[in-house]
Amino acid sequence: MAEQSTQSIEVDAEPERVMAVIADFPAYPEWAKAVRETEVLGEDGDGRAKQVKLTLDAGPIKDVYTLEYDWDTDGHGVSWHLVKGQMQKAQNGRYALEALSGGRTKVTYTLSVELALPMIGLLRRKAEKMVMDTALKELKKRAEASS
Repeated sequence: MAEQSTQSIEVDAEPERVMAVIADFPAYPEWAKAVRETEVLGEDGDGRAKQVKLTLDAGPIKDVYTLEYDWDTDGHGVSWHLVKGQMQKAQNGRYALEALSGGRTKVTYTLSVELALPMIGLLRRKAEKMVMDTALKELKKRAEASS
């Protein structure tokens, strides 16, 4: 099992707005720079994405993979795991949202990725940090732009 990394950011938007951005997979290519294409393969009973196929192009890292999502009933979190991937053997992640005063939200992103090809732990952690940092900043920008 791969080690996990965690980062947090504060967003100037309500948790519901932040979660709406996270859940809008068809819009990811508009704001998540590395995501070239998304396809919702299945939905849960509440109409939220259950499985999503993503096409990623982050320079030297390119992958097409499918994630399965599990949405918290309170609407303040979502977890996912890898169903199928080319470059990845495993991926587990989570967004946890915490309402703050003034209509702000603390977003905590936890991620662990295990690549099909071995990678030195230090390089893998650096890559995870870069992916997480970029994802949180892009999420913040998108949520604040439309709040």
